[in-house]
Amino acid sequence: MSENNQWSLPFRYVAGILLFVAFVAFMLYARDVVRNFVIAGFVAYLLNPGVVFLVSRARFKRATAVNVVFFSSVLLLVGLPAALTPIFYDDAQIVVEDLLDLTKQMGETLSRPVVFGGLVFHLEGWADNLLEVQDAFLAPLPAEILTLLETTSVGVLWFLVILVGIYLLLSHWPEMRDSMFSFAQPVYRPEMEELYRRIKNIWMAYLRGQIVLMIIVGVVFTIVWLVMGIPGALVLGMIAGLFTLVPDVGPFLAVLLAAGVALLEGSSWIPLSNFWVAGLVVGVYLILINIKNFFLRPIIMGRSVHMNEGLVFIVIIVATILEGILGALLAVPVLASLTIIVGYLRRKILGLSAFEDDGSRQFVAPPEKINPPRQGRLKLRKPKK
Repeated sequence: MSENNQWSLPFRYVAGILLFVAFVAFMLYARDVVRNFVIAGFVAYLLNPGVVFLVSRARFKRATAVNVVFFSSVLLLVGLPAALTPIFYDDAQIVVEDLLDLTKQMGETLSRPVVFGGLVFHLEGWADNLLEVQDAFLAPLPAEILTLLETTSVGVLWFLVILVGIYLLLSHWPEMRDSMFSFAQPVYRPEMEELYRRIKNIWMAYLRGQIVLMIIVGVVFTIVWLVMGIPGALVLGMIAGLFTLVPDVGPFLAVLLAAGVALLEGSSWIPLSNFWVAGLVVGVYLILINIKNFFLRPIIMGRSVHMNEGLVFIVIIVATILEGILGALLAVPVLASLTIIVGYLRRKILGLSAFEDDGSRQFVAPPEKINPPRQGRLKLRKPKK
């Protein structure tokens, strides 16, 4: 191709800006698609270490390793709850029956005047509203049933999209990664690869921190409920551990379940009424969950992604308000990744080296750094006679 057919530099800048604007517009227009592909990418990232292990250690081909990991994960997703159901059946049955009976008991309690400190509170209106809510859920209108079916069908379709997205990302991620690096000029590709490696390390550290936090919370609450004699302690502890992945919403649902079981069943040994046992459960839960939120979670997450604990707490709360559950899950590693990218851009703009030598960069020192030449005059030894 002749030199005259090359695009001019201003035209290339205009084309690049237009392409970037079109990309941003597509991301905004198809934000539901982007959200579900983000979920698919997050799950694929969780499964990718298994694929890498089979390829590097077991010498599997990439396609074979992806099939083994993907379909094994799908089988576990379906089969693990079925396998654990007999183990936790008794506890789960207690929790489910108590939840079904909870609204009835609350309605009966609120239908009577409450006397507290010489004051009489009439909460009959709340009882009527609770019964209306119960009737709305248990006896929906045909139009509401159709809406529910439509919503469920859309959710199933999105779930299939996520599954296919996970499989595609696992299968073709090396090619996709190399294609992203190909946008950079060859002289800058080592820096892009180092930037990618640092971001990957941040996400791996974040995932390890989440797993550690989930295990600690699940074990602690299982032990606490067992000590307090709460029925279904094992199931309630597992729920508390799983729900801790979702800030604010998860703890609220977990304490609601635990308090509901305590309100209906009481304790196996605490000599108090069910109402006071439920209050004791709520108090203990609030103490422990605040210790987790204000101390344990920021410390684990902050150390995992090398961020200030207070900043981690603020980011989680703001992301929960703005983007809900998904934002709360991904806000911390996304912010840490952006910090690395902004730091890289700042150093390049200031004319500094791409990365500050913090001990995490992988590089090979030049020979003159490994064996530096001696300075000064060399003394010659006299040959022995």
